[in-house]
Amino acid sequence: MAPSLGGLQLIPFAAGGRKPSPDDDGEDLEDVRLLDAYDEDGSGSEQGMRRIQVRVTGMTCAACSNSVEGALRDVNGVLRASVALLQNRADVVFDPKFVGEEDIKNAIEDAGFDAEIISEPNQTKPRGTLLGQFTIGGMTCAVCVNSVEGILRKLPGVKRAVVALATSLGEVEYDPTVINKDDIVNAIEDAGFEASFVQSSEQDKITLGVIGISSEMDALTLEGILTTIRGVRQFLFDRMSGELEVLFDPEVISSRSLVDGIEGASNANFKLQVKNPYTRMTSKDLEESSNMFRLFTSSLFLSIPVFLIKVVCPHIPLVDSLLLWRCGPFLMGDWLKWALVSLIQFVVGKRFYIGAGRALRNGSANMDVLIALGTSASYFYSVCALLYGAVTGFWSPTYFEASAMLITFVLLGKYLESLAKGKTSDAIKKLVELAPATALLLVKDKGGRFAEEREIDAMLIQPGDLLKVLPGTKVPADGIVTWGSSYVNESMVTGESAPVSKEVNSPVIGGTINLHGALHIRATKVGSNTVLSQIISLVETAQMSKAPIQKFADFVASIFVPTVIAMSLLTLLGWYVCGILGAYPKQWLPENGNYFVFALMFAISVVVIACPCALGLATPTAVMVATGVGANNGVLIKGGDALERAQKVKYVLFDKTGTLTQGKATVTTAKVFTGMDHGEFLTLVASAEASSEHPLGVAIVEYARHFHFFEDSSSTKDAQDHSRETRFSGWLLDVSDFSALPGRGVQCSIKGKLVLVGNRKLLAESGVTIPTDVENFLVNLEESAKTGVLVAYDDILVGVLGVADSLKREAAIVVEGLRKMGVVPVMVTGDNWRTARAVAKEVGIQDVRAEVMPAGKADVIHSFQKDGSTVAMVGDGINDSPALAAADVGMAIGAGTDIAIEAADYVLMRNNLEDVITAIDLSRKTFSRIRWNYVFAMAYNVIAIPIAAGVFFPWLGIRLPPWAAGACMALSSLSVVCSSLLLRRYKKPRLTTILEITVE
Repeated sequence: MAPSLGGLQLIPFAAGGRKPSPDDDGEDLEDVRLLDAYDEDGSGSEQGMRRIQVRVTGMTCAACSNSVEGALRDVNGVLRASVALLQNRADVVFDPKFVGEEDIKNAIEDAGFDAEIISEPNQTKPRGTLLGQFTIGGMTCAVCVNSVEGILRKLPGVKRAVVALATSLGEVEYDPTVINKDDIVNAIEDAGFEASFVQSSEQDKITLGVIGISSEMDALTLEGILTTIRGVRQFLFDRMSGELEVLFDPEVISSRSLVDGIEGASNANFKLQVKNPYTRMTSKDLEESSNMFRLFTSSLFLSIPVFLIKVVCPHIPLVDSLLLWRCGPFLMGDWLKWALVSLIQFVVGKRFYIGAGRALRNGSANMDVLIALGTSASYFYSVCALLYGAVTGFWSPTYFEASAMLITFVLLGKYLESLAKGKTSDAIKKLVELAPATALLLVKDKGGRFAEEREIDAMLIQPGDLLKVLPGTKVPADGIVTWGSSYVNESMVTGESAPVSKEVNSPVIGGTINLHGALHIRATKVGSNTVLSQIISLVETAQMSKAPIQKFADFVASIFVPTVIAMSLLTLLGWYVCGILGAYPKQWLPENGNYFVFALMFAISVVVIACPCALGLATPTAVMVATGVGANNGVLIKGGDALERAQKVKYVLFDKTGTLTQGKATVTTAKVFTGMDHGEFLTLVASAEASSEHPLGVAIVEYARHFHFFEDSSSTKDAQDHSRETRFSGWLLDVSDFSALPGRGVQCSIKGKLVLVGNRKLLAESGVTIPTDVENFLVNLEESAKTGVLVAYDDILVGVLGVADSLKREAAIVVEGLRKMGVVPVMVTGDNWRTARAVAKEVGIQDVRAEVMPAGKADVIHSFQKDGSTVAMVGDGINDSPALAAADVGMAIGAGTDIAIEAADYVLMRNNLEDVITAIDLSRKTFSRIRWNYVFAMAYNVIAIPIAAGVFFPWLGIRLPPWAAGACMALSSLSVVCSSLLLRRYKKPRLTTILEITVE
């Protein structure tokens, strides 16, 4: 039977639906779904299918709901039917070609219940796939992971499923019109694993901690409040934990309005706190560790007397005489060992039998099968030996202590492993802790004046909220400063150590620390859209992903257990047959033993010492630690496959502007070659470039504005915003037919005449001739690493501007560092050849590709990939998306708050080229660690299995008793996890070390 759900209340909102009575027996709730995922709109679940919901009255227990489900499934044309007892509702997917709504209703009524078709809601929602996250308990090795993934992928409506052993999490992309989250949970549980829903990409569920519920009357009051709030679909309150789960329509009511509505209607008697799903997952990890520790201590407490009876008590005459006292057919010592070991075998060790049954039911075999097989062989042989002795008088030795100590050592290893695995996910825990728990909301009155400051839960912040950030507190959400000035420490998010100045209109990132002055900010991004949430999502996605190298471990794990069992049987037969044939002396046998017992102990040792867990943990634990370490250093890695490719990088292609250079262009020269006035020339070119988004265009407009108004351009906070304001300032000319031409420049019409601002290619295409003196001037600019911008008016070249973009100070040393690491740096740019070569010479890059259009950068990458080389592309993530996607490893540098760059595999939060070296170095060290993990796991099994099988016993006298084999097996997994944890000590490489420079 399912465990009792006493203390849980679920309130359906269907009129006329039966509410569960407090007197209902919890046992009747077996197989009842606690929460329907959605109130579906009746849209087709599959092509040509329909989905409806039926209100069913008259059901009293799970047997009733099972009857309704059975009646519905027997109807020809019904694809799927599920009945929720507590909601008095049936969810039916059917083919309208074979069956109609009335037929479904009649089938329920024929089963003895009343049925009513629930009308479709007026409001329909756009449907797409959802991404759901589920915790999965009971997985022990890669075989379990493969089983769960296989089950999930076979479910109708599931598009993708990934399961991570190290985090015990599953990520499922599914179509909510075909399958809901409860169906997914049920499918996992039907396979024998534990499952619970964590969160989905649709923000329709909130979990609240409720303070103030002290009686049944309070619970009924809460129920009454929720039933009156519009937009609430369903809710579930757990009296034991004080947690309230609410399913609501986010288009009707917001989460903050929901919380305010409950607290307001209760006259502030109830205090609600939003539960973060990540912190709830952390508490589950702690619960698993504590449960494993409880099982281990119980087994140890029961095993110690068994060990003492076997080893110590025979040397204490008084105690030995009591143990040798015959009580019925057996000695007192035998009774005690049998009783104690039975508790260990079937109570403490029950989880191994459950896990083994689950695996065998799913057509696979895992570590639990080996442990259950080995301990059962030892236990049941000992029981048979006792019974045989009682009947025949011939007493063979028993091996109860082998079973007890084996389970104890395995549980010890599992407990230590769970602690170590918990440490691998510390990165996400630390990121979650960055977010503040509360925020100060500034409330205005009708006159627009500040009326009050109100403290709210940070998870209830909405876009547009005005928030106050005090000195020394954390910024609660991403936003824009509306009042005040201060310095903010952003190192915990971007990795940038220096505090950043913030003034009005400056962007701020949630989770960063305000150091000095008070700030008022307007929230722009909240919830899953914030930078911090996206970082957590990226890290989590990376930890869920599988590196290609893990496919090897998955394959080995799939055949490992059957192979080990076959080897164990061969060991048993080999030693037994050799004994019968006299191949070894009888002196090798234990006292009162026989050939079968002698062979059986070797066979059991083989079964329990072989461990597929170490293989399954070798890659995911290392990837988890590496992604966390990367996040702490401002390097976000999007998956294990990206890590694996990055460690093989041979070429790194750099974009020039904004990557090797500062990306802050400034005009250094402006020369007119006609009789046009200098100011008129600048007004003309600024008018043409005012609508441009290109950094060069922004720099030209800013230079012209400074020329006209004698303002210090350095005082400008945001040149691009100023360039937009100056359109209306009266000094720019009216522009028509503006067009930006990628890789060439811009063109427009001013006073009815064509204006061209760009490079040689633009003027050549338009038939404008470049005089020799202008060409010479242009060459001098380009050879000094400046970009020449040509200006033509009415098909006549009127002037040239020289624009410089200074190199990043670390560019040259990073290029040299990459070369020392065996990586070839290449520069690819849309700039002209002379400027490109001048910049490349300054940074030390020998291979240059210039005058390359944005789309052509992908072709350059393909040319390097032809010989099978792994190519990385480093760009700013704005106009380099095709190249970032084409590269084997795309690195978006200086992403800042724009971290959701789909094309990149690595997101480098800081605008610092040193992180390119960090990314490659971290991937190399990670895969070096993974290889060592596989060496540990494979070498352990290759060496340990022959020893356990007794291969060396005839020559060296070495043999492993089953309990020692169990201890070795437990330590193998622990050694792999601890090996991965060494990556937490990773330090960013010092460039002085890479370059072999000695600093005095």
